[in-house]
Amino acid sequence: MERIQKILSAGANVVLTTGGIDDLCMKYFIEAGAMAVRRCKKPDLKRIAKATGALFISSLANLEGEESFDAAMLGSAEEVVQDRVCDEELILIKNPKARTAASIILRGANDFMVDEMERSIHDALCVVKRVLESKSVVPGGGCVEAALSIYLENFATSISSREQLAIAEFARSLLVIPKTLAVNAAQDSTDLVAKLRAYHNSSQTKPEHAALKWFGLDLYEGKIRDNKAAGVFEPTISKVKSLKFATEAAITILRIDDLIKITEEKKDQRHPHDELED
Repeated sequence: MERIQKILSAGANVVLTTGGIDDLCMKYFIEAGAMAVRRCKKPDLKRIAKATGALFISSLANLEGEESFDAAMLGSAEEVVQDRVCDEELILIKNPKARTAASIILRGANDFMVDEMERSIHDALCVVKRVLESKSVVPGGGCVEAALSIYLENFATSISSREQLAIAEFARSLLVIPKTLAVNAAQDSTDLVAKLRAYHNSSQTKPEHAALKWFGLDLYEGKIRDNKAAGVFEPTISKVKSLKFATEAAITILRIDDLIKITEEKKDQRHPHDELED
């Protein structure tokens, strides 16, 4: 009861907790005109604390070993209401003061459709997050892989050692991405990748065709298009990390020069009848 009084006396009128609240304790909140919400998820509370400017605490104990609650730990929002959305009762926190926040409510015919919508939105938000982290984008549709493949092939011809073979193979392996994109879209991968290579080779060898460096695959029409003008982009950090991790994985595999396989012991599978004869 003392803990509740300390929280209420600090000016709190909405309390959210991950645990349960006894009915007797709930009576104190009702008499004080405060809202108490129990059994909230910890990730949700952390998001609410971040949006409202509140402090997420697991105990009222301070450094002196005494229990206290300061008004500085409280957050603020314009309105906290309980509303009904479809068949669910939801607690809505509107216009938090610390920073802007929004919730997306998904509605679908069944749980499978809603789950698929959630995955799609999650992927889209992750792409936006990566773009904000890297602060730059590159054209998609296999554009980067094709351009890098042509560049490395031309670079390999300038090297007169056996390293030329490794660089040429690396350049050839980069074409797996545009080929896979074309196959997944039920398009002719051989024809499309050949055209894409021709475009990027022309952009790197002829200055008047430099604008062709933005061209990539159009998997809807089955042709090559300017993906910059079409608005098809990918986060730079995702492209760099995928190439880096794939290269490191290939190097790790190539460093394995021997393989030792331990075979299991063959158990004596004699029939019990044979043992009786012995």
